[in-house]
Order: sequence, then C-alpha cells, then structure tokens
Amino acid sequence: MTRIKLELPETFPFSTELTVRITDLNYGGHLGNADTLVLIHEARVRFLKSYGYSEIDIEGYGTIMLDAVIQFKAQAFASDVLIAEVAAADFSRLGCDIYYRLTNKETGVVVAVAKTGISVFDYENQKRISPPEAFVKKLGG
Repeated sequence: MTRIKLELPETFPFSTELTVRITDLNYGGHLGNADTLVLIHEARVRFLKSYGYSEIDIEGYGTIMLDAVIQFKAQAFASDVLIAEVAAADFSRLGCDIYYRLTNKETGVVVAVAKTGISVFDYENQKRISPPEAFVKKLGG
C-alpha cells in the first residue's frame, strides 16, 4: 500500500498549545482522526490571528480549504497537551499550503503531521483569487 509522505518545512514560525479534550477521543480511547482535523483548524485560526488575519479576513477576503492530509505518528489521550507548530509555504497564484506538527508536550513524541491547502476566496464573487501581496510577505512566501 502506498503511503502519503509529507515534507515539512525546516522551520515553524508559530506554535500554540492545545489540550486534547475528552470529546476528542474516539471509540479506541485516543484522539480521533476527525478531531485531529479540528485541532489543526484551531491551530490555523490562531496562526492567522498572530498575523492580524482571520479565515474570513485576509486583506478583505476569506479563505477556503482545498485539501487536507494528516499522517498519524502516535496516539494522544485526554488531557494531553500538544504543541501545535504551524508554517505557511508553497505559495502559488491561487493559494498556499499550511503545515502542522503536533507534538506531545510532556513526552516530545510527534503525534501527527499535516498539511492543508488553502486559497484566498472572494465570497462576494464566488471565486478564488491570488493571495494578496501583503499576506504572502507576512507569512513568508
């Protein structure tokens, strides 16, 4: 079976702590796959906020997710504190990739790595647009 392989950026300019909630657990008793996506969503919101943006205000435009990839490396359990590192890279004419690394704060074990492809979206005209130059410069494109 072919596995997806993510190549992470060398540096992550942003990090935040996220605590695994009891509601994030699946029937196996560990962090569920859908809830991992919720955690990286929270990390992305905090990342954008650190630059003065939100998912609905990137220089006056919103964002839309194009794809998501998660590689699970280890289990996480209720009350585990995860360090969520975030970086933007691979800027193109119609978007960029946001990379994530979730690491257990206590053990140092990487729980998951992920990537979401996002595009800047003009919701008024219902179309993708090029990322504004100021956005690209701020996030390191």
